[in-house]
This record gives sequence, structure tokens and C-alpha cells, in this order.
Amino acid sequence: MERRRAILDAAEALLGEQGYEAATLKAVGERAGIPVASMYHYFPDRHQVDAELLRHHLQRIEEHLTASLEGSEPSTLREAADAVIDPMRDYFRRHPSCVELWFSGRSETVTDLVREFDAAQADRFWRLLLERGLIPADTPRLVLQLAFEVGNRLFDTAFRQSPAGDDATIDELRRMVTAYLETYTA
Repeated sequence: MERRRAILDAAEALLGEQGYEAATLKAVGERAGIPVASMYHYFPDRHQVDAELLRHHLQRIEEHLTASLEGSEPSTLREAADAVIDPMRDYFRRHPSCVELWFSGRSETVTDLVREFDAAQADRFWRLLLERGLIPADTPRLVLQLAFEVGNRLFDTAFRQSPAGDDATIDELRRMVTAYLETYTA
């Protein structure tokens, strides 16, 4: 368990400091002080390291989103969007390794984890908006799924433009998602 944690910590550090390409299994092993041949006892390949690390991030993001959504009483769609966008932005800023994994799309497992997470969060957000009376009851779930897809693409753009996430792009994300959701309230 201790060596597994050392591998994940080393991978996270390399991803955050040097990017996806630098975080090879060999480099991770060297950083963790574990021979490359021994690395395969803990993870069959690099993609499994990535997936395990991303699962850890997804759990923590879920906790931040829960705290944000439960700690706010949004009375507008913009406030509701902010309750999701702000914790995501803040988490990505504090964890560049997560940004590298989230937007890399380099393995089917990681891509599937992001899609599943977004689908679950879109469903959760749809229910919250309905409960708060911010969208009509006949609003399709697809609307929120698409809003999350747009959010993903714009977060990707924001963090490609700047390691801290380009604020202008993130502001446009807020505007686009809010304006889109408002089309269902008219």
C-alpha cells in the first residue's frame, strides 16, 4: 500500500511539474524510488496509474462540489452555474496534475471516467435546478449534459491558454452556460 501511494504521489508531482509526456512509468518509478520492473507489480501500465490518480481527484472534486452546492442557495441560474464552475476552477488551479489527466484523453479508461463523472454531475445539477425551481420540470436532462460538455471544452481551452486557467475564457463559460440554460426558462 505504501509503495502504491508513493507511485501515485510521484505521478501526481511529475504531471503537475512537467506535464503528461514527462510522467512516464520509468520517470514515476525513479521519482518514487521504485525500480521500473517492480512498478508492474503495482500497476500493469501507465494508464492504470493515470486512472487511479484521476479517481482520487474525482472523489475530491465531488466533495468540493457537494460542499458548494449544499452551502449555497442559488436563486438564479448564474448563481447555480457559479456553484459548479467556481469549485471546478479552483480545484484545477490547485491540482495541475488533474488538468493534465482530465483533458489529456490519452486513454479510454481516463476518458470514460471523465464522461461518467460529468454525466453523474449533470444529472445531479439537473435535479438541483428542478428542486430550486430554476428550470421548468419538462427541461430535458440532455440540456445539462450538453452544458457540462461545453464546460469541459471551455475549461480545457482556459487551461491550455494559461496554467492558472484563463479568466476571460472561464467568464465566457459562465455566460454561455447561463444563457443556454435560460433559454429553457422562457
